[in-house]
Amino acid sequence: MTSTNWATSRRGFMAGAAAGGLVLGMGMPAMAQDHTPKKGGTLRVGYTQGESSDSMDPATYSNDFMFAISYAVFSTLVEIGPDGTAQPSLAESWEPDADAASWTFRLRDDATFSDGMKLRAVDVISSIRHHMGDASKSGVKSLLSQIADIRADGDSTVVFDLTSGSADFPLILNDYHLTIRKDMDGRIDADSMIGTGGYVIENFEPGVRADLRRRDDYWKEGRAHFDRVVLLKVGDPAARMNALVTGEVDLIDRPDLKTLPLMARNPNLRVHTQNGTLHYTMPMNTKAAPFDDANVRMAVKYAIDRQAIVDKILLGYGTVGNDHPIASSMPFYNPDLEQHAYDPDKAKHFLSKAGLDGLDITLQTSDAAFNGAVDASVLFAEAARAANINITVDRQPDDGYWSNVWLKSPFCCSYWGGRPTPDLMFSAGYAAGADWNDTHWENPRFNELLVAARSELDQGLRTEMYAEMQGLCQQDNGSLIPAFGQYVSAMSTKIRMPERISEMWDLDSVRFIERWWMA
Repeated sequence: MTSTNWATSRRGFMAGAAAGGLVLGMGMPAMAQDHTPKKGGTLRVGYTQGESSDSMDPATYSNDFMFAISYAVFSTLVEIGPDGTAQPSLAESWEPDADAASWTFRLRDDATFSDGMKLRAVDVISSIRHHMGDASKSGVKSLLSQIADIRADGDSTVVFDLTSGSADFPLILNDYHLTIRKDMDGRIDADSMIGTGGYVIENFEPGVRADLRRRDDYWKEGRAHFDRVVLLKVGDPAARMNALVTGEVDLIDRPDLKTLPLMARNPNLRVHTQNGTLHYTMPMNTKAAPFDDANVRMAVKYAIDRQAIVDKILLGYGTVGNDHPIASSMPFYNPDLEQHAYDPDKAKHFLSKAGLDGLDITLQTSDAAFNGAVDASVLFAEAARAANINITVDRQPDDGYWSNVWLKSPFCCSYWGGRPTPDLMFSAGYAAGADWNDTHWENPRFNELLVAARSELDQGLRTEMYAEMQGLCQQDNGSLIPAFGQYVSAMSTKIRMPERISEMWDLDSVRFIERWWMA
């Protein structure tokens, strides 16, 4: 969906928001055979991610293993549907005031926790407040900074008063951190495994395994079809593939792309691809030398061969990136920015502007960041030599990569699953002070535009603002974004999914446990 598709009148926007349908274009539908769900079976999943430091505390979630548990065992107020719209979940409806600065959410009457207790407004308030305040270290804290107050209007209505208007606010409440827990005198028990989702946890071994069982009393019709689900951390790509081929698991994420032609010949397996907002990044800490110089950052951006990354590492399952995080399928995408391409001479030019003849830097990497990250780092180092940039590739252990390297290393590999709108993407990873701002970037003009665009209901002006923000990212931010990738998974032919699935994140936006079924 382009920005022209997104443009609506103020009146039209308000009508759509009040109906609970903020429309987002998230790519083409993913098709499958046999779309009639049925109950039963055990789903066994071999996951790339998962760490020994994982916990039930939703503020700490940072990998797909925990995201999957979060959506399966707990629930959010809003979920993003297959058509890219914000759809009801624990909230049956929501409505903004005239300026979108106050939003009223009405809760379902039939939603219950797995211990039988009914969902209440106080549960929602305590769950959201868990991620707010000075003491919070939640990855979603920055997105919630726009909330001035949360209050209950009876047991089944929650009102969010914002610091200013926010046209995209309901979409924030889909975030995997913001699943709802039970209130306990104004707080939540962050370690509790009691949720409102379709499954309960029977066993949880951080970074190793989780065993889930379907609730017989789940309140949401047409969901939660598997009797049981087993999530296994299988970090090694070869071991993960072997587990699928031998039938030890039914589904794996991030298969080794080089093995896909062989897998496609197995009649019992199939490869699933979907477009979306996935992008691979190499964040440079803009507060740490030498990356505190914008000219150095630009030199590094021109020293990578993006097309070679797409061709040799992604094997064509992706497109080149342009050093900003807004995918071409997203609203407000700016198609007019000049594409950054491999150019050693331009890289040398920017080094010269920084007063340098050459550059020695270290890139910390791991395939925990993304499949092929180590090989991509080596390929980058080879290309950069022509620009007089010497990159030492420092491979780090997979386990602990997200807690020990990401957000701490001056230069490393990472990835983002993206967000449904530019506001959510920029607020999570690019705003000054955001907990997941992995480049530690602070650009006054960018931050001014971010706040202004969020409350601007004139879609033409929003388009101009987000276009400028993408340009600021490209030219000044520390995120080197060489490529956008397709989500690729491999599975048994016994697994079925809806005719259309959500493509914002991998595996039906990580809601596959609740939405898919076994033939």
